[in-house]
Amino acid sequence: MTPIRHNSSDSDAVLDAVRDCVLAVGVRRTTLTDVARRAGVSRMTLYRRWPDVRTLVGDLMTREWVDVATRAIPERRPDVDARSLLVEGLVAGVESFRSHPLFRKIVDVDPELLLPYVLDRRGASQIALLELLADGLKEGHADGSVRVGHPERQARSLLLIVQSFTLSLRTMTDEDDAELSSAAFLAELRSILERTLMP
Repeated sequence: MTPIRHNSSDSDAVLDAVRDCVLAVGVRRTTLTDVARRAGVSRMTLYRRWPDVRTLVGDLMTREWVDVATRAIPERRPDVDARSLLVEGLVAGVESFRSHPLFRKIVDVDPELLLPYVLDRRGASQIALLELLADGLKEGHADGSVRVGHPERQARSLLLIVQSFTLSLRTMTDEDDAELSSAAFLAELRSILERTLMP
């Protein structure tokens, strides 16, 4: 076993290991021993940084969710305004979250892990997402494509909307009915976001 230094590549190796464990058996059945074995480090090395599996999974979720969100942000295009890019990115983000293997596993097997971030407090990934949203909103204010308002409040409101679609959409869809399919609801989300942000 090798000691793990606190740099990003070492952390990624551990987070990759916990992701593999969670995808295989879920959070409740994942142990620090399993993670250490997969990562090729000692348990004591993990304990120095992560006191338990939930802390490790929290860091994993932050890494994965921020990655999903940043990948969903479309590239700037000279002929497209900030509002259109923001809406495009939010809808793509909801779609990407819903299909993400880790997200699906947690929702299916360990949904209680998500409850604190829905009911009690903001997590690190939500804080990072709010910063991304606020930046996009400020660009929209500057180019006149987004209704001018308090950017942080607007960002939080947008996150409330897309979070509800991400977490609860499957409870509302009926894939046998084209008008109530996931695609139809994502189109509705696009309309909601456009109307919310339009000046």
